[in-house]
Amino acid sequence: MDPLNAASRTVDVGGLRMHVLDQGTGPAVVMCHGFPGLAYSWRHQMPVLAGNGFRAVAPDMRGYGGTDRPADPRDYARGATVADMVGLLDALEIEDAVFVGHDFGAALVWDLPQWAPGRVRALIQLSVPRRGDSPVLPSTANAAQAEKHFFHLHYFQRPGVADAELDADPAGFLRRVFWALSGEYRYLDIFRHPSEGNGYLDVLPEAPPLPWPWLSEAEFDHYVEVFTRTGFTGGLNWYRAADHIWREKRQRPDEPVTLPVCFVTGDRDPVRQIVGADSMNDMRASVPGLAEVHVIPGAGHFVQMEAADQVNQIMLGFLTGLA
Repeated sequence: MDPLNAASRTVDVGGLRMHVLDQGTGPAVVMCHGFPGLAYSWRHQMPVLAGNGFRAVAPDMRGYGGTDRPADPRDYARGATVADMVGLLDALEIEDAVFVGHDFGAALVWDLPQWAPGRVRALIQLSVPRRGDSPVLPSTANAAQAEKHFFHLHYFQRPGVADAELDADPAGFLRRVFWALSGEYRYLDIFRHPSEGNGYLDVLPEAPPLPWPWLSEAEFDHYVEVFTRTGFTGGLNWYRAADHIWREKRQRPDEPVTLPVCFVTGDRDPVRQIVGADSMNDMRASVPGLAEVHVIPGAGHFVQMEAADQVNQIMLGFLTGLA
């Protein structure tokens, strides 16, 4: 199933086969999704970018969709995921690109200017602000949170347990998590549940029937079709790589991001609620290139789907303003 009028191909990015959607010609814009996403998560952005003189490139990230899914979480550490992006540019004969990130894709994209110098023109970041590294292992910090309430970052660390729960009901999980993270629900309500005895499906809310204003039944069915085929382990391994990435970055501390950066979030994004609204102001210290900040009223975590028109206008305005 090719849901977009885009070239769908599989390329070798250096020992990993990566599925990519590629549309348009001109300066390249590479869009990196998070969990539980796909290249398809950029379906509203790709034709707009292509129609305005840009080459829109959206990979299924390592572990997802038509891309290879290594079993070892260590294969999702930062060195590997950066190499994927450099290998993708090489395979598509792209010298440099503007990188767009969302969720785990944003966490990776924040590191690209330092880890892949010369290959990045600018950044457009959705949802996840840049933050300093924790002084303790992520698994330790997540376990402390899980002593207070259910915390998915901790639950997802349990190999086989979370995978089995989500793989057994892809449609149920995807419907609930898309709804819970959207602007229509207060995600932090799941913190009312204890960790003990609960899986993720136990604490996520029931979702209303589709369609929703930002997600049709056909669009939802595409996610279900893909994740039913692939399972969720590849996506969960991005969570399970957190300690490995923490150790990598202790040896390579973050440097300021001086390239032009546009940051976009929804005012109801649970990430914003968890890290605090001041996180965007705090981000300026480590991102002196921060040129634009946009907070979209009513939008939640999946801002590129929930507020597609606004995000597209913001992206085009920023891209056309680059020298």
